[in-house]
Amino acid sequence: MLSLRHYMIFKEVSSTENFTRAAQNLYITQSAVSHTIRELEEYTGTLLFDRLSKKVRLTAAGKLLLEEITPILTACRSLEQKIRRLDLQAPINIVSSITLASYWLPGILNRFKTYHPNVPVYVNVVSAANALQALHEGNADLALVEGATPHAPFESFCFAEYNLKILCAPTYLSFERPPASISEFCSRQLLLREPGSAIRDALDSKLLLSGYKAHPAWTSVNSSALIEAAKAGLGITVLPEVLVKKELADKTLVSVEIKDLIIRNQLLAVWHKDKHMTTPLRSLISCIH
Repeated sequence: MLSLRHYMIFKEVSSTENFTRAAQNLYITQSAVSHTIRELEEYTGTLLFDRLSKKVRLTAAGKLLLEEITPILTACRSLEQKIRRLDLQAPINIVSSITLASYWLPGILNRFKTYHPNVPVYVNVVSAANALQALHEGNADLALVEGATPHAPFESFCFAEYNLKILCAPTYLSFERPPASISEFCSRQLLLREPGSAIRDALDSKLLLSGYKAHPAWTSVNSSALIEAAKAGLGITVLPEVLVKKELADKTLVSVEIKDLIIRNQLLAVWHKDKHMTTPLRSLISCIH
C-alpha cells in the first residue's frame, strides 16, 4: 500500500535528481530513499528513474507519475498551513437578546472585525432563557443577555447596565394622575413585555420583592408594539431607556417616577466554562470588556 510519504520522497528525488541530496533535504537516510523508490517501482511495475553516473533522471513513466501527484502534494501543503491556523479560523456563534443585538452588539462586532476580519461570526437573536439553553447544549459559543448572573456551569461578567423607564403618553396623564406607589402602578393598564424576557423578569422580580404582581392588559414580544400602544394613551409600559430616547425627546412619551420602583438591568457576556475557547473568541470577549 502506497502512502503520501512515497510521493513526497519521489517528488524530492525528481527535483534534486540525486538520492543523497533528496535524503539530506528530507532528513532521512539514503537507504530509506532508495527503498521507497524501489517500492514505488515495484508497485507501478516500471522504472521511474534512469540511474545515470552521477544523477538520476525521470523516465517517461516517472514524468507521468509526477504530473499526477504534484496537485495532490500542493493540496496537502495548503491543508497543512490551514490546519496550523484552525484555531484562528473557527467561526463564532453568538446568541443575543433583542436589546443587546440592537444597541450594543453591532459596535462590539465592528471592533472585533478590526482584529479578526476573516473570522465568520453568526448571531441568533433569542430570549435570555433560550440563549442560556443554547450555551448549555453546546450550540453557541457566547451569549449576550440581560438580567441576573447565571449559575454554573456558566461563567460571565457584567459589561454594562441600563435603566428601565416607566412610561406613558402625556394624554394618559390627562385622565389619570401618575401612580405614586407600586400598588397604584399595579392597578393601572399595564403594557408589558412577555414573561421570560429580561425586561419583564427584572420588573417582576422587583415587584415580587415588594409583595406585588403585575397583571398586564397587553403582553407583547415586541417592544415597538408597546411603545406605540403607550403613545396612543392605552396605558403604562416599562422599557429600556435606550429604546425610547426619541419618544422622550419629542415628548410623545413621558417618564413616570414611582417611589421604590427603580429598575436596572445588567448586560452580561456568558459562556460555558467547559467549552473550548478559541483565540478569536477570547479576543471577542476582550472587545466586550
